[in-house]
Amino acid sequence: MPYRLSRAGVCLTPLRRSVRWMEIGLLAGVASLLSASCAPEEPGRPEGAIVLGTLLPFSGSESAIGRNLEQAMLLAVQDLNAAGGLDGRPFHLRSRDSHSSVERGFDQLLHLLYTDEVHYLIGPEENALASKSVQEVKLADAFHMLPGYAAPPIARSEAMGGWMRLAPSSFDVGCTLARIAFDDGIPTVNSLAAGDDYNTSVSSEFTTHFAALGGRILPSVTFRSGQQTYASKIESAFDAKAGRTLLAAYPRTGSTIVTEWTVSGRPGNWFLGPALRTEVLLANIPTGSLDGHLGVSPSLSLRSECRTTTTAEGERAVDCATGNAAAFLEHFSSGWDGDAPLPAAHFYYDGVVLLAMGLVYAQAKTGEVPTSGHELHEIIRELNDPAHEAASWRDLPAAMAKLRAGIPLRYVGAAAEYEFDKYGANRHHFMQLWTVEGDAFVDLAPVPVSCFPG
Repeated sequence: MPYRLSRAGVCLTPLRRSVRWMEIGLLAGVASLLSASCAPEEPGRPEGAIVLGTLLPFSGSESAIGRNLEQAMLLAVQDLNAAGGLDGRPFHLRSRDSHSSVERGFDQLLHLLYTDEVHYLIGPEENALASKSVQEVKLADAFHMLPGYAAPPIARSEAMGGWMRLAPSSFDVGCTLARIAFDDGIPTVNSLAAGDDYNTSVSSEFTTHFAALGGRILPSVTFRSGQQTYASKIESAFDAKAGRTLLAAYPRTGSTIVTEWTVSGRPGNWFLGPALRTEVLLANIPTGSLDGHLGVSPSLSLRSECRTTTTAEGERAVDCATGNAAAFLEHFSSGWDGDAPLPAAHFYYDGVVLLAMGLVYAQAKTGEVPTSGHELHEIIRELNDPAHEAASWRDLPAAMAKLRAGIPLRYVGAAAEYEFDKYGANRHHFMQLWTVEGDAFVDLAPVPVSCFPG
């Protein structure tokens, strides 16, 4: 298909893409129009490649995680291409920097959609940026894979665009923490939460479920990230004398709060949200200050690796093996000179593989590669029916061969065995309970995602 020059000097193919650029006002002057040139391939893009676009924080306040998540996706692309790609066509990852910013990140999203002409998106990490992207994804009828913890909830069907959420939702996190507090006999809770959508949602789910179980909620405190000090907010939260106070924040802000809390004498007891399980937090707080305080994050044990039993006292206990997660850690480390994957990196690897499996199967069944996000959403959901044969990330060549033969397979990934609800949200059955000892995270027993007695 011939390339046309848009008024912004961008090489675009479909007419609606150049129109969309004009609608959002990204117009350049005559000089850029005259000097622009159109190249069918971006530098480094293999000929005929299936391009996956990702938006990650490589700079700004959340930059500590961006590279690690990209490494996971690059590893997935390498593994998929070694397994034959899409009938010999390689997969290619196009990364752009969200700058940890809604405004700058949204501009990069537009470039992915209308400059890079990407149909398949992965990320971002930022909740507000993902939420702002919804309308553009619908207009482009793109497919949007959301592996991040802070991704927006998916609770509606759309005729255009497709969304899939891989990590546990704020509902899963909040209800699990509420159940832990209630089962431990803690009478009262509150929270100290950042004012962004994700952390306020985690806080709300936590207190709502705790009240539903019969606990008592004390006044919670919200704050705006980026302040020089949070001393007054910490004082207000702990003046309530709650049995547990949930800290729902991102690592850099969380480390400032924990440090100031330590200086103030360490009043009360914390619950720690999943976004805080990162070395950035531990590297920026006094060693030992969080020893014994509990947090939850997604369990990286497969559902089939977990066994639930009932104790003599009637309490449920969960025992999970960790062989699958350990194998992925070894695979990641061998590919990246000893680097270890963040827990979220497991989901980003899986996001790439799930997307690729859907494309390969669709082509086998229809002879075409779907570019409609809505269509691909339905295909991936259907593939991951629990009744289908399982296919592991550890043997992608065998999985790809079966998909090319039109055999439907459900994916057993680096983070989970995937099963999606009708909206595209992965179902989670267990969360990982953890604590801190000195300068390290220590895993405790997994816990079931359960908000109600029984």
